[in-house]
Amino acid sequence: MLNTVAANHPGPATERIDRKTMAVPGDPSTMFAGRGTLAMRMERGKAARKAVSRDRLADCRIEDRDPLALLEASNAGRVTELIPIRYGRMVQSPFAFYRGAAPLMAFDLSRLPHSNVNVQLGGDAHLANFGLFASPERRILFGPNDFDETLPGPFDWDVRRLAASFVIAARERGFATRDQRSVVRRLCETFRHRMAGFSRMDTLDVWYGQFGTGSMLAMADSERERKKERAVIDMARLQSSRSVMNHSTELVNGKLRIKDVPPLVYHVPLENPHDQKHYDALVRHFFADYRLTLPDDRRALFDRYELVDVAIRVVGIGSVGTRCYEALFMADGECPLFLQLKEARASVLEDYLPPSRFPNHGQRVVNGQRLLQSASDIFLGWSKMQHTGNDFYVRQLRDMKGAFDFTTFDAEDLSEYAASCAHALAHSMAKAGDPALLIGYLGKSEQFDEAIERFALAYADQNEKDWSVLKAAVKGGRVQVLT
Repeated sequence: MLNTVAANHPGPATERIDRKTMAVPGDPSTMFAGRGTLAMRMERGKAARKAVSRDRLADCRIEDRDPLALLEASNAGRVTELIPIRYGRMVQSPFAFYRGAAPLMAFDLSRLPHSNVNVQLGGDAHLANFGLFASPERRILFGPNDFDETLPGPFDWDVRRLAASFVIAARERGFATRDQRSVVRRLCETFRHRMAGFSRMDTLDVWYGQFGTGSMLAMADSERERKKERAVIDMARLQSSRSVMNHSTELVNGKLRIKDVPPLVYHVPLENPHDQKHYDALVRHFFADYRLTLPDDRRALFDRYELVDVAIRVVGIGSVGTRCYEALFMADGECPLFLQLKEARASVLEDYLPPSRFPNHGQRVVNGQRLLQSASDIFLGWSKMQHTGNDFYVRQLRDMKGAFDFTTFDAEDLSEYAASCAHALAHSMAKAGDPALLIGYLGKSEQFDEAIERFALAYADQNEKDWSVLKAAVKGGRVQVLT
């Protein structure tokens, strides 16, 4: 049993973000800033709108900058031999590039006008970072599911990144410009209307609210779309530690082990028994520290499991090169638990916003996830690799996770998915922040929607230019790729 183991890049002076004076949600010095009547808080939002008008959020004037230099800077600290895999995935398409280019967009957004209405950001709110996940009560919910870059900041940063991702996805599907515009308009309109609704709700009702699959199916525009969604939901129900064990493990000398699938899943190469013993001690120390970040009831559950095996796992696009592991635990010799250990580096937003107040970036990710999700993984926690100093967060691997394949969407499907993402994003921000302040800025007109639409189309153009720069660098040999 486990209980037996003990480069700042400031923008123009008129737009520069003052990282010393920016209010940070959750900071003890500002935790009561949201008090006041509904009308008072809405007026504060309107005042922010007067300071930076909604029209200015359409600004997408990207000054000359070297996208490759910014991407190369974000490789600092990554596992060197995995970086070509990162580039190999990014070069595949404009959307794949966009997924890996969060550092580039953070740089750009820091130089553009912003609302200065701050919330807990997801930090990487593109459409592929929304999906299905399980609540502790085993309900399947829909919402944001990636929080590696979470940090307090201007709410419009997440909205603009999400909107641009829909335009990029629509272009890859060959949709006309009018369809691209329509999808973004539905995204923004839904976001604004839902925020208005949350601003009128009881605070606890907002906190307890969940966007489940029933609500998602009810939003479907046709029976055909509901049928597609049910198929993804039914598949998500089958995702569990047991399903992972059935196809990702094997018996080696009579012992259950995670199956090697190099270069994406493999064990740490150890040359002698002394190295193995030292490595085992480090891993057990890691989990002993992780255990202390769990609530007492979850510790009691975790203590029923015994660590069996750990392997390296290469995940995602933007995350490729960061350290990630999967760990297999067993209870009673036959009940599996797979945990994912994912390195938590400084958020890509921290060069431009006040830095995290947490001493461990894994704790930053966990805190952001708990604030933004309507329910979170019961094994969510954090720890540190003592021999390297790298921060990590821990969660279950593939626990009722489900993703929608937008590469098969028609225009109606994409529009409906945009509405679901907008609802989920609005709820996340209302739960973690002040919906009255946000709706005060958003207003009742379509001015915000129009500005985000113009921005999203312009940034999709910029993304294609940056992707072309990467392709040229690969062709010219400046950037090495592995596919």
